[in-house]
Amino acid sequence: MPVSVTMPRLGESVTEGTVTRWLKQEGDTVEVDEPLLEVSTDKVDTEIPSPAAGVLSRIVVGEDETAEVGSELAVIAGEGESAGGEAAAPQQEEPAEEAAEAAAEPQAEAEQPAVEEPAAEAAPAQAAPAPSGEGTPVKMPALGESVTEGTVTRWLKQVGDAIEVDEPLLEVSTDKVDTEIPSPVAGTLLEIKVPEDETAAVGADLAIIGAAGAAPAEAKPEPKAEAKPKAEAKPEPKPEPKAEAAPAEKVQEPTPGQSYNEPAAEAETSAKPAQAEQQAQPAAPTATPQRPSAPAEGGGEEAAGYVTPLVRKLAGEHGVDLSSISGTGVGGRIRKQDVLEAAAKAKAAKAAPAPAAQPAATAAPAKPAAKPQPSAKRGTTEKLPRIRATIAKRMQQSLHEMAQLTTVVEVDVTKVAKLRARAKDSFQQRHGVKLSFLPFFALAAVEALQAYPIVNASMDLDAGTITYPEAEHLGIAVDTERGLMVPVIHGAGDLNLGGLSKRIADLAERTRTNKISPDEIAGATFTLTNTGSRGALFDTPIVPSPQSAMLGTGAVVKRPVVVNDPELGEVVAVRSMVYLAMSYDHRLIDGADAARFLVAVKERLEAGNFEAELGL
Repeated sequence: MPVSVTMPRLGESVTEGTVTRWLKQEGDTVEVDEPLLEVSTDKVDTEIPSPAAGVLSRIVVGEDETAEVGSELAVIAGEGESAGGEAAAPQQEEPAEEAAEAAAEPQAEAEQPAVEEPAAEAAPAQAAPAPSGEGTPVKMPALGESVTEGTVTRWLKQVGDAIEVDEPLLEVSTDKVDTEIPSPVAGTLLEIKVPEDETAAVGADLAIIGAAGAAPAEAKPEPKAEAKPKAEAKPEPKPEPKAEAAPAEKVQEPTPGQSYNEPAAEAETSAKPAQAEQQAQPAAPTATPQRPSAPAEGGGEEAAGYVTPLVRKLAGEHGVDLSSISGTGVGGRIRKQDVLEAAAKAKAAKAAPAPAAQPAATAAPAKPAAKPQPSAKRGTTEKLPRIRATIAKRMQQSLHEMAQLTTVVEVDVTKVAKLRARAKDSFQQRHGVKLSFLPFFALAAVEALQAYPIVNASMDLDAGTITYPEAEHLGIAVDTERGLMVPVIHGAGDLNLGGLSKRIADLAERTRTNKISPDEIAGATFTLTNTGSRGALFDTPIVPSPQSAMLGTGAVVKRPVVVNDPELGEVVAVRSMVYLAMSYDHRLIDGADAARFLVAVKERLEAGNFEAELGL
């Protein structure tokens, strides 16, 4: 029967999506969960997998067209069926009119492998499908409001293993977090539906867990050996072993891990006499070699098979040529980690000539090396990513919704700088993190929020209410490869200087390494952004709704300042100075309230009474 592909719900407030690219065309054969098309919304860009195996018989919504959630995007028919579910015309013409019963029998036989084989192709090599209705499915959970899919990075259990309730079963990676998925029930892992490095939509089945002691589905490949002659009878799979035999030899020379068929590569390294048999057998598990088999002669993106939009986007942003990368994923698939490593190596290679040129000519080579390298994007035009467009809209909306104003004060942090210099070594030994200026700013800001809760409040003009949170949830802006992200220190008012230092370091590290959870980047009531980390004196931050204020800390610099000495009077001295700039919603926070808040922060920092917390 034909299967309808519908627009999934890609977020709580998302009602429609735009088809940006069809990865398959009408008449193409598709597998279960194989990426079928790319869809863009105002929150995410994602892939839509095929809900069934068969042939893409009809595309309903074309590229750059918008469809509502739940509407039909395409129709997938079984092999030998039309979009209406009837047998295809060529099969009806072959029997002619010799005998109706004789014609029906070959037709039924032709339809059976068309249904069975895609199912076999969609399953991973290590597990055959479990009978429908048996066992409990493990589904891809919702890992954040805007997360619609996840990639299986590692299976912690294998088919046949016993599992306890809530025992970690697999690791899943999204564009925001890496996390473990626990088992929903106790029992035996019968089937793995999504292998490592494959992507699945939220709600999709990842595995099947049966009752304890149940026989895993691994015993079923032997009876299904009958599918091998059927696969050989099909015209398409026949050339695949020939195409793979040549690349298999090429791939063995660099490393066996780069082979597109990992079981075959292992067999070749462990038992050389069995090479001829191993080269012929990989045609049985069709799903593993099928995608990369055709482009295996090339390198990079084509050799690795399908490349996700995230990987392509990262490669474009970092100027990385996908054809120059050897993927570390299953079957040589290129992952985002491969792109980031290649970008880091490219940066290191660009920086290397500068020190090498210094011995040849003392100061002369240093000047050209200091010049910024021209970007590869110069003179080009690219389509605005939907995520960037969404950020732009939200920033503009925030400015339009609020009457934002910025107030700046200058703070003498000389005492803090001296305390930091005295205590940084012992502080790192005691707490395991470096002592920067940011925890001092955070502690002073949180204490001022407790004294002036209006700065920590939010306003609903339509409802006519002001909400004062029960705690101070401090957002910390972090610069990452994916852009600016704001993890949150929940209950920051309950932490001392050491606690804030450890939480800031921990959140920043896990945010940059994409190990932060969705709950840790939501719920901020006040945000702190350290614009001085890149040398800026100060800026005018844009307050993110529904917060009412945001504090920016500039660079700490030494400069001559007029100070009032008790003995000498007014003298000029070198002091460590910093600008603090707070933007706020002037509809809720008056200028006097903002000034009182900033003065409280200023006085706390200039007093420098942190000896007790630093153990001095």
